Amino acid sequence: MTTALYRRYRPETFGEMIGQSQVTDPLMTALRGDRVGHAYLFSGPRGCGKTTSARILARCLNCAQGPTDTPCGTCDSCVELSRGGGGSLDVVEIDAASHNGVDDARDLRERAVFAPARDRFKIFILDEAHMVTAQGFNALLKLVEEPPAHVKFIFATTEPEKVIGTIRSRTHHYPFRLVAPAAMLEYIEQLCAQEGVQVEPGVLPLVVRAGGGSPRDTLSLLDQLIAGSDAGVVAYARAVALLGYTHAELLDEVVDAFSSRDAAGAFGAVDRVVQTGQDPRRFVDDLLERLRDLIIVAATGAGASAVLRGIPADELERMGRQASSFGTDRLSRIADLVVTALDDMTGTTSPRLQLELLVARVLAAGDAPSGVGAVAAPAAAAPPVTSAPTVPATAPPASTPSAAAPVAATPAAAAPVAEAPAPSVPALPEPPVPTGPITFEQVRDAWPEVLRRLEDISRTSWMIATISRPVAYDDEVLTLAFQSQSDVQSFKKLNAGKGPSEDLRVAIHSVLGVRVKYRAHHDGDPTPPSGGSAPQSDPTPGGGAPSRQPPAAPSSPVGGTPAPSAAPRASAPRPAAAAAAPVTEWAVAPIPGGDGPSAQFAVDDEPEDAASAPQRTLTVEREGDVLSAEAPEPDDDRDEDEIPPPVDADAPIPVRVVPERVAPVTPIRSGGIERVGEAAVRQLLGARFVREEPYTPPTRFN
Repeated sequence: MTTALYRRYRPETFGEMIGQSQVTDPLMTALRGDRVGHAYLFSGPRGCGKTTSARILARCLNCAQGPTDTPCGTCDSCVELSRGGGGSLDVVEIDAASHNGVDDARDLRERAVFAPARDRFKIFILDEAHMVTAQGFNALLKLVEEPPAHVKFIFATTEPEKVIGTIRSRTHHYPFRLVAPAAMLEYIEQLCAQEGVQVEPGVLPLVVRAGGGSPRDTLSLLDQLIAGSDAGVVAYARAVALLGYTHAELLDEVVDAFSSRDAAGAFGAVDRVVQTGQDPRRFVDDLLERLRDLIIVAATGAGASAVLRGIPADELERMGRQASSFGTDRLSRIADLVVTALDDMTGTTSPRLQLELLVARVLAAGDAPSGVGAVAAPAAAAPPVTSAPTVPATAPPASTPSAAAPVAATPAAAAPVAEAPAPSVPALPEPPVPTGPITFEQVRDAWPEVLRRLEDISRTSWMIATISRPVAYDDEVLTLAFQSQSDVQSFKKLNAGKGPSEDLRVAIHSVLGVRVKYRAHHDGDPTPPSGGSAPQSDPTPGGGAPSRQPPAAPSSPVGGTPAPSAAPRASAPRPAAAAAAPVTEWAVAPIPGGDGPSAQFAVDDEPEDAASAPQRTLTVEREGDVLSAEAPEPDDDRDEDEIPPPVDADAPIPVRVVPERVAPVTPIRSGGIERVGEAAVRQLLGARFVREEPYTPPTRFN
């Protein structure tokens, strides 16, 4: 029957502690200056010396020669609190995991009232203090805040954040940390020498790595290897098999296969990993560790032994040869692939498949020369063209790697590249802000750049604008076509003065330098001309509104004579823009017979105002007691959704004659106007009837 190593070699003084100087040095200084607090909180990972330090502090406080920073080790208190001691009555260790309630706190408070039996202080060590409930801590709060002079508290926990703040604020907090690999390796080498155990090269670095910086875990693993060794010699093969790491020979085989681009050797090593039952994730982790060592060897050269402690000299020499066959750049790229594969293997159901794909990626990456990045970098940017005119935004610059060398060598070679650009890089040149009048062709060519600027302003507005296309531009009025009416409404929508239309206006201004107005419609509506402005009719000689000649009067269906009111009706002036420009819910239609330029369409700069304004009702004047025969009646056989072709401004207005039917005679109303129906709206305006709304006289508020 033997005692575990971590118990046989538990430190008895602060000087024997390793890797915790941030705790031991201030504690020893406080003990020497007799400035010891009444409560301490030791926190840190498991197995790093929290409980051991609490016992050492108790020995220092109750030592016959103390308080001192170095216990004598001979007095009764030091002997009872040593490794093989049975404990002291005045040092109470409480497992807080099983004593965490209010009743336990009440019992501890009653015990703290009594003076120590023999020693100077009564010390309470609460291990795993984070397990105490909030009610238990609150029950201890008064005692911890104002304890008797002979009482000291030491809380040890792995989760200090779970200790309530009112307790933490009344303690001296000392954080413990994991031990560095170099200090741990030196420590276990001394233990092996004291135990008389021989260890093969490479075993102790594996033990330190498996221990993860925890002295107790490291000593437990070493104790297990010593117990399973033959004739007191810890073999490397047995340590590798027991700890689950990859054998160094297998790692060397894989690394050599990668350096020589030997696919058969690499996949053969992967198959042996799987056939031996090793975890592919652990293999990838070990491979990453080896690549890290190779990068350090390649970077430090002869100084690698100072960084990679515990590795034999012959293995360092072999890793130096491997690193020289790769190169630092290629090692870094392979390490990036391994890191990505290790992340992808977390939680995967087929780690072997991920491992094999990793090998394939490493071999494929190894086929590319190390300077490929330097060759491809100049090819990504096309040389500036100074003599050629402005290139449309839709034409990408040349970017083929083959063209990179001629462009860099001779400037004359850039001309054919600019004339026939390669479509491999979709980068858009920065269009200059025009200085003269903007044409529709300039708007169309700059539209991709406008969308790119809009994406930087608002992603939502960009998604709406990408489904539109510019179809006309005239006098700072941009006509956009959308796929549906709902897209038009989404484009018009504003919220607190912000919306897709305003964002697009800002983007157009940043590219073209103009602040546009909009006319929007969906593709089902009659579309305006694809570019430029609508054609204008010639003005009258007198400079008034444009007019046209009246058509020939048709014969009367009854008497064969022309209708009496046909000629005056046909001679009414009609604006040319009414036939050229489309009529949507976002524009204001002119009233036939309007005078002067005011009869043209008015485009609102703010779409939300135009959408909410009431629509005007088309009316025509009456002449006499009979409605003009030119005003057509509703056609009941016509499809409601049918859209008539645009009406030519110079064409005569067709007159519909109803056989065997005389126009109704209606008394004259006050005001002299008569409302006509959908057919007149279709024929006169070339638009589809949407709805009829009552006319509201304008006031000062609308």
